[in-house]
Amino acid sequence: MGEMGQVQSDVAVAAAIDDQARIQQSSSLASMDSLIAEAAAFGNDENQSLDAQAQKALECPCVAELRNGACGVQFTEAFLCFLKSTVEEKGSDCVHPFIALQNCIKGNPDAFPKDILEEKDGDKKEEEPTQEYRIYPPIWLKESQSPKPKL
Repeated sequence: MGEMGQVQSDVAVAAAIDDQARIQQSSSLASMDSLIAEAAAFGNDENQSLDAQAQKALECPCVAELRNGACGVQFTEAFLCFLKSTVEEKGSDCVHPFIALQNCIKGNPDAFPKDILEEKDGDKKEEEPTQEYRIYPPIWLKESQSPKPKL
């Protein structure tokens, strides 16, 4: 009987190591929403105005790649608008800069590293009529509302 417990703890250790590896990997392959969250945290300073915090957040090395990309201007505008947004649903007043950013990314597929944009479903259906196209705010608009769950 004694051996059974041994096997199980080995499995648990392997699983823990595996989790660790996954966490490391996902942090280097950061998706847009985690980068935004990281940058927002970087600029977060109660003693500063929203403007100052937004500017500081933009200086986070974590978004340097986005700011220097082909859509850097659009990214910066959308990001600053989002950070300074004070409406109930944060960022919902930033639709225009987000549309501009999305259009830029569409026009410059190589603007940002693929791992940041990560399309969830591999094949986007391009043949939908344009007037059907609705802008969905990026996921991080929604999530930044609620405090991040404790891991």
